[in-house]
Amino acid sequence: MATLTGEILIDRAVDVVFDTVADERNEPLYNPAMVSAEKLTEGPIGAGTRFKAVHASRRRPIEMIVEFTDYDRPRHLASATTMSWGEVRGELTFHAVPAGTRMQWTWDIRPRGAAKLATPLVTAIGRRAERACWSGLKRYLEAGSPLAQVESVPPPSSSTTPTCADP
Repeated sequence: MATLTGEILIDRAVDVVFDTVADERNEPLYNPAMVSAEKLTEGPIGAGTRFKAVHASRRRPIEMIVEFTDYDRPRHLASATTMSWGEVRGELTFHAVPAGTRMQWTWDIRPRGAAKLATPLVTAIGRRAERACWSGLKRYLEAGSPLAQVESVPPPSSSTTPTCADP
C-alpha cells in the first residue's frame, strides 16, 4: 500500500469547488486523462453514489467504479475506487480560506496481483496524475467555467440525502 497526499488553493468559493468535484461527471471537463464518467445510481449525489469512469492510459483505457463512502457538503468527500489492478480509498477536504478554497487529498493505493510489484512506480505515476488533475480543476474553475459562474444550489434536506465521497 502507498499513500498520496497533497493540497491546492483554488480561487473559487468552497461550495463551487466541492460541487464540481462531487459530480464525477464533471471530471472530463478539467482532467484530460479522464475519457468519460457516468452516474450509475439514482437520486441526488451523496454517500453511496456510484460512478463508472474511464481513464486513458498508454496501453488501453482503464475502467473504474467510484463509490462515495462519505459525503459532507461542502467540507468532506471520501471514496473507494476499484479497477482491474487494485483499489484506491481516500478523501478530499475543502476549507474556505481568504484566497478561495484549500482542497486537500489523501489516497491509499492498494495494488493487487502483479501490480503490487510495481507499487513504487504506481505511486510516482499517481502523484503526477493527482497534481495534473487538480491543477486542471484550478485552471478550469478560475478561468470562469460555466460551473464556477452558477450559484450553488443548496443540497436537498438531510431526510432525502444520505450523510456521509472520491479521486
